[in-house]
Amino acid sequence: MERVRRTLLRETAHQVIRDAIVRGDLAPGSVVRDADLAEELGLSRAPVRAALARLADEGLIETKPQSHTRVTPLLSRDVRDAAAVVRAMHELAARTAVPLLTGADCAAMAAANDRFATAARAGDVDAALRADDELHDVLVRACGNRAVAATIDRYTPLIRRLERLRFSAAAGQQSVALHDRLIAACRARDAAAATAVTTEIWRELEDLAD
Repeated sequence: MERVRRTLLRETAHQVIRDAIVRGDLAPGSVVRDADLAEELGLSRAPVRAALARLADEGLIETKPQSHTRVTPLLSRDVRDAAAVVRAMHELAARTAVPLLTGADCAAMAAANDRFATAARAGDVDAALRADDELHDVLVRACGNRAVAATIDRYTPLIRRLERLRFSAAAGQQSVALHDRLIAACRARDAAAATAVTTEIWRELEDLAD
């Protein structure tokens, strides 16, 4: 039981610190110290160090021995690389999932897009990005490919940092329209069309990096 508790603490520390980086609470280039983070989170240093090591592997933290540990700078090259990988995974998810979707799945996507549209109009970036994740997660779950899900989970935070900085109501409305086309293709069980729209959605994020 003790091992489970420690693992959960490590996972929780990872999630909290990752969210803080994505939101910009820990800004690109800012120095982080495990002791300070541990005190702020009410944890020992061990799970925080484990979380920072994982975040370094994910590209959100960089460490220079005998120098510093800091949040990685926001570089267009890194965002484009991550967006290309995430796009490929979502394309695979769409191709695989569309023939398997139920009416309830399509309804869930439409409801998520409604929430996205409402949040975008209100300028609520957190709610908009959360709804966007919920919409695309329907396809990711339906495809049943754990490697796809894990890869998306790993690389999406690198993109989200830039999305938050560049988010606008106008861009949000464009995304609503793309989502509508994606949902229509899913309802028609047209995997090729759904994949093509998915490509369009995620290529926009690659272009955003420029």
